[in-house]
Amino acid sequence: MDNPQLVKPLNKDRAIAPSEILLSLATPPVLFGMVAVQSLAQGLQNIGQVSEEVFRGHRLPILNLPVTEKEEESESH
Repeated sequence: MDNPQLVKPLNKDRAIAPSEILLSLATPPVLFGMVAVQSLAQGLQNIGQVSEEVFRGHRLPILNLPVTEKEEESESH
């Protein structure tokens, strides 16, 4: 029974093939996720910079507020 001619060697390529297929199938979603996260971070950074400009007041109109009676009294004293 232990005749070397009858014993077939294990094919190691077959054991590795499913893991290689899984790895090749998992790679594109990971790369897509990395690109998506990078573009999302860039977009959020751009939105933050735009909001800084708005809150800085460069784009806000100057409002002429009416003077109340209390302010007039405090200014005259």
